[in-house]
Amino acid sequence: MAEPRIIIVGAGPSGTRAAEACVAAGLRPIVIDEGRRDGGQIYRRQPDNFTRPYGKLYGTEAGRAQALHETFDGLKGAIDYRPETLVWNIAKGHVWTASATVQEAIPFDALLLCTGATDRLMPVKGWQFAGAYSLGGAQVALKSQAVSIGHRVVFMGSGPLLYLVASQYVEAGAEVAAVLDTSPFGARLKALPDLLAMPSVLWNGVALTRTLKRAGVMVQHGVTPVEIMGDAESGAGGVRFFAGSGREETIACDAVAMGHHLRPETQLADLARCAFAFDPGTRQWLPERDGDGRSSVAGVYLAGDGAKILGARSAEASGRLAALAALGDLGLPVDKGEMTSLRSEVGQYARFARGLAKAFPWPARQAPALPDDAILCRCEGVTAGDLRAVMRETGAQEANRAKAFSRVGMGRCQGRYCGLAAAELIAAEAGVPVEQVGRLRGQAPVKPLPIAIGDGQ
Repeated sequence: MAEPRIIIVGAGPSGTRAAEACVAAGLRPIVIDEGRRDGGQIYRRQPDNFTRPYGKLYGTEAGRAQALHETFDGLKGAIDYRPETLVWNIAKGHVWTASATVQEAIPFDALLLCTGATDRLMPVKGWQFAGAYSLGGAQVALKSQAVSIGHRVVFMGSGPLLYLVASQYVEAGAEVAAVLDTSPFGARLKALPDLLAMPSVLWNGVALTRTLKRAGVMVQHGVTPVEIMGDAESGAGGVRFFAGSGREETIACDAVAMGHHLRPETQLADLARCAFAFDPGTRQWLPERDGDGRSSVAGVYLAGDGAKILGARSAEASGRLAALAALGDLGLPVDKGEMTSLRSEVGQYARFARGLAKAFPWPARQAPALPDDAILCRCEGVTAGDLRAVMRETGAQEANRAKAFSRVGMGRCQGRYCGLAAAELIAAEAGVPVEQVGRLRGQAPVKPLPIAIGDGQ
């Protein structure tokens, strides 16, 4: 009998642990990753010629990052590892991939989507200026190029990543002008019972805040961003916002890193025809899965932050759990006791994630408050006023219909950055619940492909 073909998309925490489980079962999985090296975004590895210590790169997560890297290094001889390769479509039991020189359609018996997360962004007037980055982009610059995105940086948004990246910049010696958190501090107190589900992770968050305070960084809570000041020629020059007290303030800077926690990378799950359901806690649509990671499509499994944002530690557990579920479904022996333990572990992280959603709420009201001249979709240059005008003229109240008339979400990112905010604006203008607006459907290719590319078949 031929060995079943298992494909794992992603080489971050969940993908690494999934591959480890497959190798332990005597299989040689195909591990496809868009990155140049393993680790994912959270544990992104520095280039070979960089020698910064783990403590400087990953802070409180240094030990876990090093353990994951060492595990993957040990697996390389036992897996079919394909870095710098984009999975751009999933159809008819095949994964469609493209690298710099080859495109290929690979059949699978089991597909594990460990696609990770990306920044969840709320547009603000001026966010199209040079010097305005996502938190993830700022982190990539620091880890992969060892550079700061500016001489004087403001971090603005909410969620653990806001404090993590700001503290990493402080550790690297960059000047952090301020951390502007849109969530009120009191929300954390209300979320404390759920956050206590993972006390060690909670303490890591406290440690990050202490790092910032020791460095003399100004941290403000409950702020309302007004605009990133600047112009198209000079780029960002400052941030204007309302403090929690209601007073308008301005901070000079030449770079802004912004983001409101994270959102799952769900485009491939969408192309695989997985069912989605609306999650009211985070106000977004997420792919459905059972307690072991099975999607609604037979043979397709979801793990890590690509399914729901539960954090890197949960991603390791859910990646291994999904792999064991796939192995069991393929008729291979698995440890049922271990699967029960992993389910319990993931459940703890789910409770903690509920706490994070309460502590750092998505600022939904900021979207309908955007002025008409504010850019909503950066890829296509569509303003909030443009979308409002389309709604008035066409009556569009559904995300994809509004997209067809306005071009919001038609650019390179396919709505990854603007889609959630656009849905909030549509809902507010139409006077309907945001779940009624729906979600932007994924389209192949999920990212732009090179014009000239070879055929691997």
